[in-house]
Amino acid sequence: MNLKIMTLLLTCTTVLASCGRDEAPFDAATYEADIADWRAERLARLRGPSGYLNLAGLYWLDTGATTIGSGADNDIVFPGSAAPRIGVLQVTADGVSLTVNSGVDVTVGGTPVTSVLIADDTSGAPVTVSHGSLAWTIIKRDGRFALRLRDYEHPAIAAFGPIDYFPIDPALRVPATLRRFAEPKVLQVDTVIEGLGWQPESPGVVEFEIDGVSMELEAYASGDELFFVFGDRSSGKETYPAGRFLYAKLPADGESTILDFNRAYNPPCAFNDFATCPVASPQNRLPVVIAAGEKYDPSVHATPDSTH
Repeated sequence: MNLKIMTLLLTCTTVLASCGRDEAPFDAATYEADIADWRAERLARLRGPSGYLNLAGLYWLDTGATTIGSGADNDIVFPGSAAPRIGVLQVTADGVSLTVNSGVDVTVGGTPVTSVLIADDTSGAPVTVSHGSLAWTIIKRDGRFALRLRDYEHPAIAAFGPIDYFPIDPALRVPATLRRFAEPKVLQVDTVIEGLGWQPESPGVVEFEIDGVSMELEAYASGDELFFVFGDRSSGKETYPAGRFLYAKLPADGESTILDFNRAYNPPCAFNDFATCPVASPQNRLPVVIAAGEKYDPSVHATPDSTH
């Protein structure tokens, strides 16, 4: 075997640990450029309209009528840029509806509305309601509805960044095998909100090695990907205490996938208190330090003045 072929095989074994038929040989410079692009896109998403830096409130709704607006006498008090009384929310058997007060400019998809049924984020076609620089959606968690408020002019957007990362380490891009359950399981996962659970479907667990230590993570179904919420021995020190998020390609039967911990990132609740993030389960607390991906800086956890 000539030296060039031997070097290629060693590279595949020690760095990629997998040379699939459609995967090019590992190139460190290309890989680092890809990670740099991913980090830039990550920051842009956080600062974008659907990111989590513009969250301005999370309000759990009770049955019956709930008034919203900037006036102090509302059930939910919006920031001062809003009209004193925007309208009335009503939780019904069909979901959450909004009746807008006369003369108040409220739109859905750019079209003015006087009333609207606000389809929630589990409906497949969630509705976003806008009023000036503010916008809100309805989320549904554990059978409960909440109003999630965004302010597209929130000062945290411009003030945020850069994100602190561990140095890129190709050795923490590891092959993993999905060990499927006989049938997918619905798991019970805690969230950062006490008493609120999350019930993801899991196809199985992935098995992998880091520095010769065998480990596994329970995987959650996410379309053509696997989703992980994991903790490690850096959690609560250099990384977010509740754990970090990671995605990997869903492998076909008999194939492996790649866990690239350099793409591990903080959940939305690392940046404010208006998210409902799952936390790493006891099964997903790894017995090693994963010195890759995003770090956590408590000083960037900026919660705007608002009432939960």
